[in-house]
Amino acid sequence: MTGRVTGSRGAGAPAVTRRAATGYDVLVLGEVLVEIHAGTALREAADGTGARLSYSGDALNAAAAAAAAGARTALLAVVGDDELSVPLLRRAAELGVDVSHVRRAPRPNGAYLLSADPDGDREFVYWRTRSAGSTLAPRHIGSWRALLTRCGALVTSGITGALSPSSRAGVLAAARLVHSSGGHLTYDPNFRARLTGRAEARELLARIAPLTGLLKASCPADAEALVDTADPRTAAARLRALGAGAVAVTAGAGRLLLDDGTRADYHPVPVNPAPVDATGAGDCFTGTATARLVLGDTLADAVAHGTAAASLSVSGRGGTGRVPAFSETAALAAAHRGRAAEGAGRAARARAEPPVPDR
Repeated sequence: MTGRVTGSRGAGAPAVTRRAATGYDVLVLGEVLVEIHAGTALREAADGTGARLSYSGDALNAAAAAAAAGARTALLAVVGDDELSVPLLRRAAELGVDVSHVRRAPRPNGAYLLSADPDGDREFVYWRTRSAGSTLAPRHIGSWRALLTRCGALVTSGITGALSPSSRAGVLAAARLVHSSGGHLTYDPNFRARLTGRAEARELLARIAPLTGLLKASCPADAEALVDTADPRTAAARLRALGAGAVAVTAGAGRLLLDDGTRADYHPVPVNPAPVDATGAGDCFTGTATARLVLGDTLADAVAHGTAAASLSVSGRGGTGRVPAFSETAALAAAHRGRAAEGAGRAARARAEPPVPDR
């Protein structure tokens, strides 16, 4: 089943769905990266510092989450011709992502060195200039046209658009194809100052926001850079004003603001009692929420599943170190919703009870 959600239907309304005889529930467009996870803060890295090799990138993180949430998911990417391409694609397939449509380029794969702590503080050093992923271009989008016009949803990001001028053009071409064919588009600006400038990121956001069914942004990072505010409500309103159908603003580890066009409410995020690394948590939210929208969840339920999956994901190290099964995600979302309802009930009863007079 494929679907599309619009901002006028409200947080509790069902997604608009359409069936297709063939095609994918979710396509994810972007770059897969070699991830090198340092065992210490990068400024303290010395000769002999240990590191862990894995595979990540916002596209792979989101695709893995969508597949785990039950969606038939494929990765649309360009990978290199170096020796790491084999284990890179093997890892994506192990995560349930179809890699049969991935293209090749005579370039090395992009990589990044990462240091992170349980509180979510992270340091990155990227090696992406002239990477295989940066060769993504409209000609690749043309080769995937049949997939894009039949999919339920496309997930892509500002990171992908920042890789090169041709990647930027490719992101816009793919977004327009999906939107014009009635599919759903989820976009995460994912602003990275080391990849792009504010002016370029804002211009891409302005062009792509009107095509989105769901736009996810972080606050303060994305919000300050792209819409000049550190206030989640103001950020959501400004992103909606750009034309986004619905906006989810992550505002720290404990809450998310959802603005569906009719109301803007905070949704508490389940707390992970044993966090390890927050890398990829936002991508996990995006992939999970998009998958659940396509599979028929209401926007509110899709967001609840997305926040639960993101919370569970921080128990792993690296972007795909912990991809929760949907049974775990659904159980946590239900339990969290039950606790929230119980708390609201207690508060309502407290307000309704008459005060006890002093004696």
